[in-house]
Amino acid sequence: MTERRHRLVLATHNEHKVHELEQILGDLVDDLGLEIVSAAAFPDVPETPETEVTFVGNARLKAAALASATGLPAVADDSGLAVDVLGGSPGVFSARWSGSTSGAAATRHQRDAANLALLLEQVSDVPDAHRGAAFRCAAVLVMPDGREEIAEGEVRGHLIRAPRGTNGFGYDPAFVPEGDNRTLAEYSDAEKNAISHRGRAFRELSPRLADALRPLG
Repeated sequence: MTERRHRLVLATHNEHKVHELEQILGDLVDDLGLEIVSAAAFPDVPETPETEVTFVGNARLKAAALASATGLPAVADDSGLAVDVLGGSPGVFSARWSGSTSGAAATRHQRDAANLALLLEQVSDVPDAHRGAAFRCAAVLVMPDGREEIAEGEVRGHLIRAPRGTNGFGYDPAFVPEGDNRTLAEYSDAEKNAISHRGRAFRELSPRLADALRPLG
């Protein structure tokens, strides 16, 4: 078993996302002796509100707060759907497009359904030729000394008029990537991870992550 020489904290309490990042980074995890932990490993560190108006801004906020609080290199991402005819909206408001997600309002499934229904209604009169959209993600690494690296990923496609597929969440059931006729909710997990905006952002970030950590030993 590879000796773990570095700890990297990911700004999430979702252990599935930790495993996903390990898969995205691939051999780099073993090459660096990297242990990736979630923010749940630090229960005294509060979650950082996403108050910026860009994906990069929100990811930077979360990563910087974790790096400062833990003294460890930290990575965070922020992502959403940008619809061309809506000027890039929902964008950073993708998760709360139909209203606030705070309080005892609704389950994630209910919020996702409400967000998607509202978005499809808003573009219901838009011709098929003008229903372009993109999933976008920004990933940010912040080192304890304040150094940072930024990477972004994008998947272009278009919106269909009614949801299809069950293996997805958020806007996946209405988004068809370029070059395909299936929605992301009709992809397998492996197929989605191979093209996802989050995967592309973290794969772009990975060599810079290696360059930042290797000098530390």
